[in-house]
Amino acid sequence: MMVRTIFAGLVAATFSMMAMAQAPIVIKFSHVVAADTPKGKASEFFAKRAGELTKGKAKVEVYPNSALYKDKEEMEALQLGAVQMLAPSLAKFGPLGVKEFEAFDFPYIFDDTAELHRVTQGAIGAAMLAKLEPKGIKGLAFWDNGFKSFSANTPIKTPADLKGKKLRIQSSKVLEEEIRSVGGLPQVMAFSEVYQALQTGVVDGTENPISNLYTQKMHEVQKHLTLTNHGYLGYAVIVNKKFWESLPADVRGQLELAMKEATVYANKIAQEENDMALEGVKKSGKTTVYVPTKEEKLAFKKAMAPVHIKMADRVGKDLLQSIYKETGFDPNHL
Repeated sequence: MMVRTIFAGLVAATFSMMAMAQAPIVIKFSHVVAADTPKGKASEFFAKRAGELTKGKAKVEVYPNSALYKDKEEMEALQLGAVQMLAPSLAKFGPLGVKEFEAFDFPYIFDDTAELHRVTQGAIGAAMLAKLEPKGIKGLAFWDNGFKSFSANTPIKTPADLKGKKLRIQSSKVLEEEIRSVGGLPQVMAFSEVYQALQTGVVDGTENPISNLYTQKMHEVQKHLTLTNHGYLGYAVIVNKKFWESLPADVRGQLELAMKEATVYANKIAQEENDMALEGVKKSGKTTVYVPTKEEKLAFKKAMAPVHIKMADRVGKDLLQSIYKETGFDPNHL
C-alpha cells in the first residue's frame, strides 16, 4: 500500500512538473494608447511573432488604453515586476531621472524620419537605452509614432495664437519650456484624461501626432488643427531587466528577433497610420485642418529655438551636439 502511495505521488509530481515545464512564459505588455494606433498594432504584431518564434513557450498579453495602469503608474509597475513590458513615450524617462531622453522633446530637432533614425537606430540611440539599466530596465527598441501638431478651439496660424492657451503636455521640463516659448500655459496630464479635459474646457488644446488625436476622438472636441509638425513623439520598448535576464537564452533570442521584426513593422506603419488618421479627421467635418505656409512654419521654429539654448544643460550639451551633427539642425541659424 505504501509503495502504491509513493508511486502515485511520484507520478503526480512528474505530471505536475511536466505541466509546469509546458506552461508558457507570460509577458504582460501594457500601454496607454488605443489598439488601432501604430503602437497598438505593433505590440499585437510582436505578441503574434513572439508566440510563433518561441513555438508557444512565451505568451505576450497586450493591454492597451491604460487597461492595467495609467501613465504615472506604469513605470513603477514595471520596476516592481507587476508588468513585464511597456512602450512608454520617450518623455517618460525624464521624471525617472534619465533626462537625456528629453532630447527627443526639443522642438524641430528632427525634420523627418530619416534624420530621426540616424539617431534612434545608431550609436546615440543604443547609448541612451543603456542608461536605463541602472533603473532595473532593459531597453529593447525605439518605435515611431509621428510628429506632433497643435490643436485648439481657435485658429492657429502664428505662435501668438497660442498665447494664454492651456495646452496639455506630457511630463517633461523641455515640453514645458516649449509651450512657454509660444506664450502658452503647459498643463501636465495623463493621456487617458485628455479627452474629458478638452471636452470640459479644463485645457484649451494639445499637441499630438494625428493618429493619437484621431483614435482618442480628440478631434471631436477640438475645432482647429494646425500641422506644425513641431516635435517628435516616439516610444522605447522596455522590459523589467531582472525578468528579461532570467529568461532561457533560446527564448530570449527568439523574443529579440520578434522585437526586431516588430520594430521594422512599427516604423513602417507609423506614417501610414497618421496619414489615414488625418483623412479621418478631415472627413469628420468637426475639425478644420490648416497647413502653415513655409513662412508661418519658420515663425514657429524661430519662436521655439530658444528652448534649445535654455534646456541644453538639462539633457547635456554634448548629447545635443551629437544629435545636431546627425540632423544638421542649428538653433542659432534659422
